[in-house]
Amino acid sequence: MAQYLKRGISESDARAADLKVKQTVEGILEDVRLRGGQAVRELSAKFDNWTPTSFRLSTDEINAIIASLPEQTIEDIQFAQAQVRKFAQAQRGSMHDVEIETIPGVTLGHKNIPVNSVGCYVPGGRYPMVASAHMSILTAKVAGVQRVIGCTPPIHGQAPAATIAAMALGGADELYILGGIQAVAAMALGTDFMPPVDMLVGPGNAYVAEAKRQLFGKVGIDLLAGPTEILVIADQTADAEMVATDLLGQAEHGPTSPAILLTTSRTLADETLSEIERQLQVLPTADIASVSWRDYGEIILVDSVDELVSQADRLASEHVEVLTENPDYFLHNMTNYGALFLGPETNVAYGDKVIGTNHTLPTKGAARYTGGLWVGKFIKTVTYQKVTAEASVIIGEYGSRLCDLEGFMGHKAQCDLRVKRYSTQAEPR
Repeated sequence: MAQYLKRGISESDARAADLKVKQTVEGILEDVRLRGGQAVRELSAKFDNWTPTSFRLSTDEINAIIASLPEQTIEDIQFAQAQVRKFAQAQRGSMHDVEIETIPGVTLGHKNIPVNSVGCYVPGGRYPMVASAHMSILTAKVAGVQRVIGCTPPIHGQAPAATIAAMALGGADELYILGGIQAVAAMALGTDFMPPVDMLVGPGNAYVAEAKRQLFGKVGIDLLAGPTEILVIADQTADAEMVATDLLGQAEHGPTSPAILLTTSRTLADETLSEIERQLQVLPTADIASVSWRDYGEIILVDSVDELVSQADRLASEHVEVLTENPDYFLHNMTNYGALFLGPETNVAYGDKVIGTNHTLPTKGAARYTGGLWVGKFIKTVTYQKVTAEASVIIGEYGSRLCDLEGFMGHKAQCDLRVKRYSTQAEPR
């Protein structure tokens, strides 16, 4: 039976915060719908104090920004992108077109067609999220998307140079210094300076995630990737220093980032609580991590490995680190997670920044029904059919009776017309 040694804020408090976000986003999106680019400009000035002549960077500006960076920074970005590209290409290679003759004369198939245009949001704010450029822009390009645009906010009144470099090296066709709800709205709805896209992708804060949710339908989205989450599954073989380090490593993302320890060891749970307090005294980002841990941190104690699996699947967390005697047991038995990090040798930071798997992952329980961003998210799997005259008579006769069964007489007429027209061409049966 699960025992909570530490709980986060109540569900009612969390819902109240979500409602406030929802109402704020509704108002901003409606403003952009009504006033377009002018609203976007005013919102950028209000929230980011950013009022450039053009939000879009020119080729010369991009080249100058890249040239301003140290050679080591460029090499590091290129290394990370090589890992992301290699894995994305392998994923794309696993997706095959299909064509099959189901009965003589009936050919069915599907094709994998990339979305035509995608808007990628690359978060900024407190941190320049360089890696998010690889995960969205580069992956879209590997998928074959023709037009990929990227938006990222200014940081302290400046274009974030490393992020811009990563976006450009990742293959973006258009780059804009524009952030927040206004950036997402501009990409989805279009403005005088930005034609709309067909799909929005990328992580962001609660406001960006809510904007994507409200815009879904007008455009496609990858998933609702809100504030990041980590679940550490650990037993008596884990050590508190590593558990605390990895929990706080995600808690520093923002003040609403859940960090949860799920364990069979009361000793580890107690030691982790103490170790977190110790590390918060020296962690440079403790101002954020401490708030996140206070409000959203949890420690859950269970009695068995089976309970570790069942509780983890109930939580359906974004990132799941497994620090146990047999990590592969969770690979074979868990069903709900965004990404697994198996064993102490790996960690969420590897996945976030460099190892090659995508870091845009489902949050708030969405791992129950979807995986994270990958090349397949940018692909439409569409079907087609071809039928010979003889086969049309066979299918038409069945179809006619089935349409009549449902009362769809217009549908029945389509079938009957083919049976009548092609019976003279088909061999007698």
